[in-house]
Amino acid sequence: MPVLKLMRVQDWVKNLFVLLPIVFWLATPKSETGALSAGEVVLLALLAFMAFSLVSSSVYCFNDALDAEKDRTHPVKRLRPVASGQITAASAFLIGILLALSGLFLGFLTGYGVLVVLGIYLLLQILYNGGAKYVVLVDVVVIALGFTLRAAAGALAIDDRISIWLLLCVFFLCLYLGFIKRLCDHSSAEREKSSEWKSPAGYDSRMELNWLLGVSAVLSVMMYLTYALSPHARELFGVGASGIALLSPFVLIVMHRFYRRASEGLSDSPLQALVSDRMVQIGVFFFFAGVIACLYSPMVRGLLEKLLIT
Repeated sequence: MPVLKLMRVQDWVKNLFVLLPIVFWLATPKSETGALSAGEVVLLALLAFMAFSLVSSSVYCFNDALDAEKDRTHPVKRLRPVASGQITAASAFLIGILLALSGLFLGFLTGYGVLVVLGIYLLLQILYNGGAKYVVLVDVVVIALGFTLRAAAGALAIDDRISIWLLLCVFFLCLYLGFIKRLCDHSSAEREKSSEWKSPAGYDSRMELNWLLGVSAVLSVMMYLTYALSPHARELFGVGASGIALLSPFVLIVMHRFYRRASEGLSDSPLQALVSDRMVQIGVFFFFAGVIACLYSPMVRGLLEKLLIT
């Protein structure tokens, strides 16, 4: 359906960052987790997830309505509902307003903190569409901040605190994925030999993109290891935190695969690589399986205790 395409429901997977704090809440000793039960935590987190999904879909509607003319010159984006004429720009705006109001209402039901974060997220999107998306680096920083807000909203929804290192890890990882998306757009236009399409923010140099990708990749891995090896993580998860650090090779494999596919024009976005590339899927599976084992498996934790000096 054109409306579902306009909402980009498949992109709701990005809002899984909202659920990230649950993984660590469940592994935290009960004396540290506050008064909420596990059932209440899951319900509040799912409400926050739906709130962010609806609000983010509203932003997609507004973006497609505003960028329809430019999207028609892009080999892939020209197929979007507004650019292809399946939905009018006015209808896209109306759908976006309804989705935004619905998402804010769910945020209100979840908690005041979540509502505030959603408001900040919408403000960032207004700034993005008001001109930030035309400025190199600033455009991707705003996008990465949006993902960081998702993780913060998930923590606020379940009344939990979140490590600054984890927030920085989310920020730099999403900064990296944002530059991957810019490289995907660049490669797609080259592959289709589209001379009309130009990067809105001016990412016209492969060398510059590679530099930005290298810096953001290094910082994201550094923040990941800093969090896993921090006293905070050690206090909450014991030796399991060190086990999480040992999973960094899977992080490197997946990040490199994203870059390679984008560079060769094999994916139009990181999400497409996630759903279509077997190596990415295997790496992600083993990473998350490893995290769960390190946090929850007594056998794995016992093995780590015998193996590691921590």
